[in-house]
Amino acid sequence: MTINVRPARTAAEEAIAAALEASIATEAGQGRIAELRRAARDAFLSHGLPSRRVEEWKYTDLRAAIRDVPNRAPAPGTVEDLEAAPFVPAVPNAGRILFVNGVLSRAGSDFAALSEGVTALPLDTAIAAGDPLADRINALSPSRYDGPLALNTGFLGEGVALRVDAGVKAARPVHIAHAFPGSEAVSGFTRTVVVVGEGAEVTLVETFAGRDGVAYQSNHAVELVVGDGAVVNLVRIQEEGDAAFHFGTLMLELGREAKLNLFALAQGAALARYNVYGRFEGTSAHAGIRGATLARGRQHSDTTLVIDHAVAGGESRELFKTVLADDAHGVFQGKIVVRRAAQKTDGRMMSQSLLLSDRAEMDNKPELEIFADDVQCGHGATAGALDRSMLFYLRSRGLPEKEAEMLLIQAFLGEAVEYVENADLRDLLIERISGWLEKRAA
Repeated sequence: MTINVRPARTAAEEAIAAALEASIATEAGQGRIAELRRAARDAFLSHGLPSRRVEEWKYTDLRAAIRDVPNRAPAPGTVEDLEAAPFVPAVPNAGRILFVNGVLSRAGSDFAALSEGVTALPLDTAIAAGDPLADRINALSPSRYDGPLALNTGFLGEGVALRVDAGVKAARPVHIAHAFPGSEAVSGFTRTVVVVGEGAEVTLVETFAGRDGVAYQSNHAVELVVGDGAVVNLVRIQEEGDAAFHFGTLMLELGREAKLNLFALAQGAALARYNVYGRFEGTSAHAGIRGATLARGRQHSDTTLVIDHAVAGGESRELFKTVLADDAHGVFQGKIVVRRAAQKTDGRMMSQSLLLSDRAEMDNKPELEIFADDVQCGHGATAGALDRSMLFYLRSRGLPEKEAEMLLIQAFLGEAVEYVENADLRDLLIERISGWLEKRAA
């Protein structure tokens, strides 16, 4: 006889379960969306928050970390929109869609500024109108249970749906900004659905920022379909407040000869987790997935990705750089899966970490699962301190120690940043990294 023992729910899990029940009772919607929300609720009731007993979460134990769950915020008003401004980076020449405390700000968004051929709808509008974009919701969800994603789906409602018409070369980036400017802790659950048509090209920028000292929780998911021959450049800047919890999920599908260039910068939040689930559905597609993490104090930052090569001829490149100071904890978990039919796959993954303190900790877990026999795949991980000989060289040329350290750290991160092709966005990333380094040096 087999006995399955489930641990009692924590206070936070009880609060989340009650909030899910109340939300579904009052705003579940109808048809497929209601079914999705109820299924997500049932999954959460069965599995709860992931703990270190779950392999994918062994380094980021949410069951132990999350002690309470703030209420969701009401719709933003004029005051909140104005307060959000300092937390929204200026993205040159971009059309902006703004979320304040996890709620779409129609006053702070500029849907009319989007390029011709790019359509954006509030997610609730797309659902109510039966727009085909709403049919894509949860279509790319991983088969394995993901706690934060289940909550995002259970509280589904706020978000935006984007369509880029076939053949369109969008002249302006789309900036999706998330700001938590309030002094009261709230929870935000937002969803972005993007469908890029055949042969189209678009640049997407996501930013996340909020007030320090406020224990808000930000949970955002993106479902991105890149059509045959389409190109998507995605830049993500996570600078949440120093007491916040941040959960981000990217679900990605690449068509034939499609191309994705992703860069994710993480340097905010007390605890942050970014999950990437990418699947190659068309032959000869390419994904360049790169990022940089900077953490100090007692910050915990986790990047976890699974790249699934399901068809032949795909190419993926993953490069992540991590800089840890003080008692910070970094996590990188990356898996490349090559299916039996995915011959001629070329996949390379590398995680490199720079530890600026003897107390900093980095956990690396790169993996390969290969079921084909004609492939080129590799992975690696390194962790170490600053090169003392290089530091001595710079100091011998008259540079103060802090400036010498900053130069070496910038050079370390620059290898990943240089893959961002848009010069304005590359400069924005360098500016944000430099700001972090200057604060640390102060």
